Amino acid sequence: MAYDARSELVLHVNGTPYTLTLDHRTTVLDALREHLGLTGAKKGCDHGQCGACTVLVDGRRANSCLLLAVAQDGRRITTIEGLAHGNDGADGERLHPLQEAFLERDALQCGYCTPGQICSAVGVLTEAADGFPSHVTPYTAASGAPMELTPDEIRERMSGNLCRCGAYPRIVEAVGDARDAGGAES
Repeated sequence: MAYDARSELVLHVNGTPYTLTLDHRTTVLDALREHLGLTGAKKGCDHGQCGACTVLVDGRRANSCLLLAVAQDGRRITTIEGLAHGNDGADGERLHPLQEAFLERDALQCGYCTPGQICSAVGVLTEAADGFPSHVTPYTAASGAPMELTPDEIRERMSGNLCRCGAYPRIVEAVGDARDAGGAES
C-alpha cells in the first residue's frame, strides 16, 4: 500500500486564502517561494540561524524555513510583500512604517536580509507592546506591561537576524524610529 505524502491545506497569505496540495516535507518558505511566487522571504542558511526567511505567522515572527507548511493549515502568514498598507486594494502604494524607516535610515545595503529584518522588527514592536520580556529586560519591569524598547532591547530582540553588510546601527535606528511613530501594525 502506497502512502500519499501530500495533503491539501489552506494558507492565508497576506490576506488571501490559498488552497495548496503539498508534500508533507514542504516548508512554509518553499511554499511561499516555489508555489506562490512570493520571493521576499529569502533562503539564507535553511537552518533557522540567519533570519532571512522571517515572516509573521498569526502576528508572531517565525523562521519560515523551519515550519512545515502542513502544520500551518489555516494560519495567517504575512510576508514582506503583505506589509504595505492597503493590501486590500485601498492604497497599495503606501509602505509600512518600518519599510519607510529602513529607507529613511538607509538601513539596508545589499538588501538580501532586509525582508526578514523588517518582518522581525514588526514582531519585535508587537512583542514589546504585548509585554513579552527579552534577555536584557530589567527584572524590575512590570510583568505583562509594555516593554520599553531601548537600543539594547532592540539589538537583543533583533539578534536572530544576521546582516553580512553590517547595517546593524542603522537597523536599530530604523526600528527605534518606527517605535516612536507607532509602527507595529501589520
